[in-house]
Amino acid sequence: MFASRAGAYLALFVPFLLTCLNLVDGVKHENFKTCDQSGFCTRNRGYADKAAASGSSWTSPYQLDSKTVSIKNGQLTGVVIKTIDNGSGTVRLPLVISFLDSGVARVTVDEEKRQKGEIELRHGSPARKERYNGVQDWVIVGGLTLDQNIAERTADQDETIVSYGPKKNFQAVIKHAPFSIDFRRDEETQIKFNSKGWLSMEHWRPKVDREQKEGEPAPPESTEDESTWWEESFGGNTDTKPKGPESVGLDITFPGYEHVYGIPEHAGPLSLKQTRGSSGQYDQPYRLYNSDVFEYEMDTPMTLYGAIPLMQAHRKDSTVGVFWLNAAETWIDIVKSKTSSNPLSLGIGGTTDTQTHWFSESGLLDVFVFLGPTPKNIIQDYSELTGYSQLPQHFALGYHQCRWNYVTDEDVKDVDRKFDKAKIPYDVIWLDIEYTEGKKYFTWDKDNFPDPLGMQKHLDSHGRKLVIIVDPHIKNEGNYPVVDALKSQNLGINNKENNIFEGWCWPGSSYWIDAFNPAALAWWKSLFAYSNFPGTTPNTFLWNDMNEPSVFNGPETTMPKDNLHFGNWEHRDVHNVNGLTFVNATYEALLARDDPKHQRRPFVLTRSFYAGSQRQGAMWTGDNLASWDHLEASIPMILNQNIAGFSFSGADVGGFFGNPSKELQTRWFQAGAFYPFFRAHAHIDSRRREPYLEASGYVEPITQALRLRYSLLPAWYTSFHTAHTTGEPVMRPMWYVHPSDEAGFALDDQFYVGDTGLLVKPVLKEGVTSVDIYLPPTSNALYYDYFTFETYTGSGKTVHLDAPLQGHTPVLMQGGHILARKERPRKSSALMKFDPYTLVIALDNAGRAEGELYIDDGESFEYQKGAYIHRRFTFSSSSADDSNKEDKFSLVSDDLHTAPTKQTTAFLKTMKDVRVEKIVVVGALKAWEGKTEVVVMEDGEKERKVALQWNGGDRGKAAWAVVRDPGVRVGRGWRVAF
Repeated sequence: MFASRAGAYLALFVPFLLTCLNLVDGVKHENFKTCDQSGFCTRNRGYADKAAASGSSWTSPYQLDSKTVSIKNGQLTGVVIKTIDNGSGTVRLPLVISFLDSGVARVTVDEEKRQKGEIELRHGSPARKERYNGVQDWVIVGGLTLDQNIAERTADQDETIVSYGPKKNFQAVIKHAPFSIDFRRDEETQIKFNSKGWLSMEHWRPKVDREQKEGEPAPPESTEDESTWWEESFGGNTDTKPKGPESVGLDITFPGYEHVYGIPEHAGPLSLKQTRGSSGQYDQPYRLYNSDVFEYEMDTPMTLYGAIPLMQAHRKDSTVGVFWLNAAETWIDIVKSKTSSNPLSLGIGGTTDTQTHWFSESGLLDVFVFLGPTPKNIIQDYSELTGYSQLPQHFALGYHQCRWNYVTDEDVKDVDRKFDKAKIPYDVIWLDIEYTEGKKYFTWDKDNFPDPLGMQKHLDSHGRKLVIIVDPHIKNEGNYPVVDALKSQNLGINNKENNIFEGWCWPGSSYWIDAFNPAALAWWKSLFAYSNFPGTTPNTFLWNDMNEPSVFNGPETTMPKDNLHFGNWEHRDVHNVNGLTFVNATYEALLARDDPKHQRRPFVLTRSFYAGSQRQGAMWTGDNLASWDHLEASIPMILNQNIAGFSFSGADVGGFFGNPSKELQTRWFQAGAFYPFFRAHAHIDSRRREPYLEASGYVEPITQALRLRYSLLPAWYTSFHTAHTTGEPVMRPMWYVHPSDEAGFALDDQFYVGDTGLLVKPVLKEGVTSVDIYLPPTSNALYYDYFTFETYTGSGKTVHLDAPLQGHTPVLMQGGHILARKERPRKSSALMKFDPYTLVIALDNAGRAEGELYIDDGESFEYQKGAYIHRRFTFSSSSADDSNKEDKFSLVSDDLHTAPTKQTTAFLKTMKDVRVEKIVVVGALKAWEGKTEVVVMEDGEKERKVALQWNGGDRGKAAWAVVRDPGVRVGRGWRVAF
């Protein structure tokens, strides 16, 4: 019996495995649904088409019962009545509109019968009857305080208007019949719900047997297509749909907004394309259904590994957004329509409206509305709800070396030694699944990794770390205590019969941990205890892959939708948040393994993610290819992650599948040095491509790129602190930084790094040795080449920069910024901890600049108790009348620490000898020529004079000045007078 069963599974598994290993054919489209293969997608699109075809005669069958409307304590409640299409009855849909202190509005619609459990499930299913309402428990961590001071300006039988927001300049105009909501800011409509009449909530109904029985009259024919209501087959699997059709859909319009961004993860441009009725655009909706898509294609709305249903719309000086809180499979159509200002304009002028149509297979209709008006407002409000980006350990911002697989512990040590011999810095080496015994997690291959502790001791001697992979599938094999506990304690995901679900993944037959289950979470935490996982140390960190979840013999390479999770929720309800729950379990496990008094920040990399995953670690863009188009696509993909609140993101440098050319490998390192998460990774069948293996002429620019990354780690860490405290992205697109400049709204091949003023444009195409970088027109539109100090003026045009392969990534410094760096080459970031700092000051047209530096111990949570240094540096003139006067300029270091504590004092003591060893002023004044010294005034020290060296600029280069060894402590207040 076992042999026949194993053989059957093998027949399913082997073809899939062979497909995975095929490096030529690319993504298998037949494994993934298109809209016309998805019942609820087809139905919702068809409903929209029916409404559009009906024109002005269409009336949405949803209306708000005026008698039920109540406004109290910051919430409007009521009941929306749906009239069934054939007039056979009505459905009650409870409505709650919450107005939050932040100015965010939340609209939630449920279904009363399902809410009360007054439905019958088919097939005797044990699944829950309600619409899934638990996603907020995993996603929302704050920001739900209600605004107690909202104002109901008008209320009658047809319309209710509520004024809200910090300035009470936001309005929700709620029309009762048909039901719709217009969200206004300063009396101008910014977002419309159901203005097209496409709102749809598929209510519960019993299945009617349409077959005529002998001797009985023929049953009435359905007026709707029921072919996918009750079951749906794809990829050899039949979804039994015990609750019948239950999708939710809504049209959301952004009037006057041409550009929309967000809803990652997709391999396409930053400014989202249209999906219907436009040539050169897409013909499928953007899909959010976390999936294992290897060798994914470019420029497509096809789903990938993660889903963040946050969309931002932007026009000149205005940004708004919506967050669709639903963890089920979701599709989004986008259509843009231009309206002329007058009928004789021939399309010149006028505005563009972006009409979006959102629909999910199940769950609540639950939408948050953000009215901005700035991009910063949107991301701050969203981050307050879903959590801020994790402040990672400092090492995690260094370079990560990975491949599938380093084959022995001696191999790991050999790679480590060769990095040192080549004088190339790195911080982390990674082990893929082959380190385990037979792909059983929490074990080591005793033949190939006989001494994991010795291996890690070797790494630790250079301040380096180890990351190992642990996935959610647990091998089904005898004498394996982990799987025995999973089964005996009922901690796995179950099938539709409520028995443990068995599928196939890398180990073969496997079970999957149900991380929704509190008991499973407690068990998972116990597995990572050092005593339970011998061979791990405090410097062992984690990689969670395949957590969409990937199931090789499942529909669309994932889990059947009618599987059951803790609480008997169907997998269809929670699919997109599943990966988050698994990473949460691993994050909590890494916390639990340490003494609570000495906990270190976990590092976990995830492939699957959802809104809120930014709290837990890093993500990467999955199984990319060693091709130029994948390098090029990585920039908009990572930018999209950043503006969706997930800053700690990157792509596999060099491409996972295939073998990059020497040129591609070099260019990818030059670009990857500016990814927030910087890791090289390679498939088991690809050649070894550690940087030191590259030929002469290529290893040098790769090494330069890595050293540049390490020199800028202070700026990167400060940028991550900003993301951690405000939500602002580490990697910022042009429209985010320059929201008034329409020429930059669609640019996605250049970007800024945090608040540093660094503007980066990597070379992304083969054979290219120069780039044209766009500089927006701003009041202080002065830019300097980071390496040569050549000067450029931002005028809304592009400037040409040479970018030879053996050179550097083109990087400009925007005038008006100060950044910190470290200039002493080290083997790893840990060895840089007490190195001195260099401050680089890029002056603007007025001779001013400012910037910040954030420092903590780089590993613990002591910063939450005040153990950190946070300084603001300001370079300015004390004379507003004449910025060229001598002796009127100074550089000042001010303390930004909000509330010093005893931990602050203790940390300052550890950093007392860390100083600023150099100050570089780019754009130095002509008046300084011949000046030989500056005056240094430091708290607690005597005033002293320090040498100044002035260097005149020529041939388009800025003058620059250097103050060598001013001797000021980084943690103290001080002033340098020029």
